[in-house]
Amino acid sequence: MGEEERRYEEAARVLPGRLRALALTQPPEVRRLAEEFRLRAGRPLAVLLPEGERSLGDRVTPEDLEALCDLAADYSRYAAEETLRQGYLAVRGGFRVGLCGTAVMKNGASTALRDLSSAAVRIARQRRGVGEAIVPRLFWEGRYQNTLLLSPPGGGKTTLLRDLVRCLSTGGPGRPGLRVSLIDERGEVAVMVRGVPQMDVGPRTDVLDACPKALGIPMALRAMNPQVIAVDEITAEADLRAAVQAAGCGAGLLATIHAADVSELGQRPLYRQLLSEGVFRLAVCIRRSETGRTYQVEALPC
Repeated sequence: MGEEERRYEEAARVLPGRLRALALTQPPEVRRLAEEFRLRAGRPLAVLLPEGERSLGDRVTPEDLEALCDLAADYSRYAAEETLRQGYLAVRGGFRVGLCGTAVMKNGASTALRDLSSAAVRIARQRRGVGEAIVPRLFWEGRYQNTLLLSPPGGGKTTLLRDLVRCLSTGGPGRPGLRVSLIDERGEVAVMVRGVPQMDVGPRTDVLDACPKALGIPMALRAMNPQVIAVDEITAEADLRAAVQAAGCGAGLLATIHAADVSELGQRPLYRQLLSEGVFRLAVCIRRSETGRTYQVEALPC
């Protein structure tokens, strides 16, 4: 059994028994390519493939969703309430379960979810080595250059970010390993379970989990003396201000942004501001085709 099929079976263990049995009847080509299981109350269980969702035929009940939540939380929803109120659960082994339902609100903030209506079980597959050919190109005269990773949604930014963090932390020929602080706001990069990363993010990486980037970046600067700070998805002006502050303190930056290329980056007001600050020097543009992904490193305008 290959690694892809093994990870598929591990993800299927999070499903309630009836749905798990159905998922495990799927042929090898589905197991190798599947990206997520999708569960919606009253609708058939589906698997997400590169070409779209495929129905597996058995309807999901509200009870199935409650059982899924219990399995993913190891029957301890209280211990997982911090991420559960944000709509997801991190599962041992590197899997992430996203949840929808009725938000329980208090003082304008969500405190819990009830009456679960749908779930997405992401089949996490770490692509070790995808960043190894790229990371040497992120250095100039031995110094790391602040870098953005660009692609449309679903293009592979988080996967590349994870492996670049691992590569920077581990080091390689002619370059020492660096202290990396990873601000993992959505818990998708390191996938922490009770303080232990379920993904390999390198030996010198410190993970600040489930913390907003605008708060986490200055926290890491004060507490961990990072040489590089890595974040997934800069989306707000507060994130940008925190990144500028980190650069001013001498820390390197590695971040992802939803954009097809550098040209599209310059068309959005927030990202035009980011470019005008001159903090980031390089961009890695990820392009997806029928034959796989390609990675193009470009200098950003100063």
